[in-house]
Amino acid sequence: MFAINNQTLKNRNSLLSKLAGTTWGAQVSTLRTSALALCYSVTEYCGHVWLRSSHVGLVDCQLNNAMRLISGCVWPTQIPWLPVLANIAPPALCRRSATDKLLCNIEAHPNWPLYAYVFDHPQKRLVARRPIWADTTLVDQSVQWEEDWLSAAVVNSHLVCDPTIQQPGFDLPCHSWTLLNCFCTGQGPCRANMHKWGLVSSPVPTL
Repeated sequence: MFAINNQTLKNRNSLLSKLAGTTWGAQVSTLRTSALALCYSVTEYCGHVWLRSSHVGLVDCQLNNAMRLISGCVWPTQIPWLPVLANIAPPALCRRSATDKLLCNIEAHPNWPLYAYVFDHPQKRLVARRPIWADTTLVDQSVQWEEDWLSAAVVNSHLVCDPTIQQPGFDLPCHSWTLLNCFCTGQGPCRANMHKWGLVSSPVPTL
């Protein structure tokens, strides 16, 4: 299951990169909508399973790549910046939100066989197991996102007052939006990064 979904996300990111990699570049809103439809639908499906999986890092890596395509950020960019610039909630919060919706749906139907398993569950026998009923506390996605942003040590975090809204410049052409994000995050295709990637022989600019 995990290998199939991971490969599925890779294939869908390839489609997204074709939209972002053309000479004119798709609008940021188009890239965002495409990423939500192509990539995030995979992780929200069975979100309660992914939320408790030890392999979820493989999926998060592909989702971060999708947000890099939307925002035009380079690899050294700090991860908390990616959801803010892409205007998509962090993958962990998306999975938690999907799980909360499932729990609310189960709670509203006491006649379902699943209700007894979740709310009248048996005692957990193995410590390593993390069943869905291990934590039934509902989480407000927007509030939690703001708290995570304020607690994260992010460069230029003072530029963002509310991480849950579209940031200024979101409606700019793709090239301008990408350049603006390089200044915001303090990361871009500079000489030092290009040397790290093996594209130039020296990190020192030539005169």
